[in-house]
Amino acid sequence: MVKLIASDLDGTLLQNGAHDVNPIVFDQIRILKEHGILFAAASGRQYLNLRRLFTPIQNDIAYIAENGSLCIYNEETISKGIIEQDLAYRILDEVAKYPQYNCIISGERVCYSTSKNPKFYDHMVNVIKNNMKFIDDPKTEIPEPILKIAVCDYSGTDECEKHLKEMFSSDIKVVTSGNLWVDFICPTANKGSALKNLLDHLHIDAKDCVVFGDQYNDVEMLQTAGTSYAMANAAPGIDKYATHVTDSVEKILQQIIDELPAV
Repeated sequence: MVKLIASDLDGTLLQNGAHDVNPIVFDQIRILKEHGILFAAASGRQYLNLRRLFTPIQNDIAYIAENGSLCIYNEETISKGIIEQDLAYRILDEVAKYPQYNCIISGERVCYSTSKNPKFYDHMVNVIKNNMKFIDDPKTEIPEPILKIAVCDYSGTDECEKHLKEMFSSDIKVVTSGNLWVDFICPTANKGSALKNLLDHLHIDAKDCVVFGDQYNDVEMLQTAGTSYAMANAAPGIDKYATHVTDSVEKILQQIIDELPAV
């Protein structure tokens, strides 16, 4: 019996570059909740950004933010993965050597950036609508633990990922997130570990969980759940980690709803 459904956003629930959740999904999540099924938004995005995306139902769902570095339900922090400070500074020092790299440093409720790129500023503030603070020196201007470091390269992730993995993959988890981002997260934090923490917190068996994903930062989550869907347009090879393939999250949610008993 399905008790929890978790979905990635960009490329999964948000298709074709969409920036807003289809209102139909809000109605589906409400119906699922009436039947005791919790929905969790699982993303590389910031927690407050996720709450904004799900405004009509923001208090009715769980959040796996920052690629699993932060899990929150009912405003309670279920789990949090922190990057060791010296390692974070080494990564930031390396990233700073390359002007084409735009960097975001995630705290729990604020994202910090040293980028001076107007295109990047506009995208993060006006399109993604993160709670941003632009700074000059991360070592003196970030007053909280660092949960995630994300590097955006508008020319694509291939060279950026290769370079940064060569430098740091022995110390920290380095994953692509979408087509432009390379993320650094605590070695023990990922969407799968955060999902497991949430399931344990709610006393839900993994076999009663359904998940959706499309990128390699979704792999652990796809492997954790009893039922998992890779998107038809997922990154090459993602489908081998899932039990099914679909082209629409909404379609599967509706199938689950149609099979529910009347309340």
